[in-house]
Amino acid sequence: MHIDDLKRRYEYGFWANRKLFDVIAQLTPEEFTRNVAGSYGSVRNTLVHLMSTEWGWVARCGGHPRGDALKAVDYTTKESVIEQWSRVEGYVRDFLATMTDQDLNAPIEFEVPSTGKRAMLRGELLEHGVNHGVHHRGQIGLLLRALGHVPGNFDVLFYDIANRAVGTS
Repeated sequence: MHIDDLKRRYEYGFWANRKLFDVIAQLTPEEFTRNVAGSYGSVRNTLVHLMSTEWGWVARCGGHPRGDALKAVDYTTKESVIEQWSRVEGYVRDFLATMTDQDLNAPIEFEVPSTGKRAMLRGELLEHGVNHGVHHRGQIGLLLRALGHVPGNFDVLFYDIANRAVGTS
């Protein structure tokens, strides 16, 4: 695993977040918090879970400390979630900028209540953190559709197409 590969995955996640934020900005406050479906029920709850876990894995790996898991009830507006995501994105970028390929091979101890104490390589944990986001962004896309809002396509293919279009003359 290479740090540049992880940076690309996280950059894709930031891009996909912004695509979703554009649609989420159109939600009414009631739609944002409405219990629709899925593991976390609402767009807000799913976004906060995603933000909390991504930040949590980066923190476990040596990034900016998160503290306790974030709680959806602490984010009463769309704007409050989007503002916090912007800060988290900065923390992740700053942390990844300090990493080398060799740093990804360091063992990191962590605990998950369902599995107990474990140790895995830093790169594996960071990869899990970013991949976890893909799963929940898909759920958010479905929640948005159920609320009558079309999120568009935020697949990594379209991220790559957009980036190549920018880099071509």
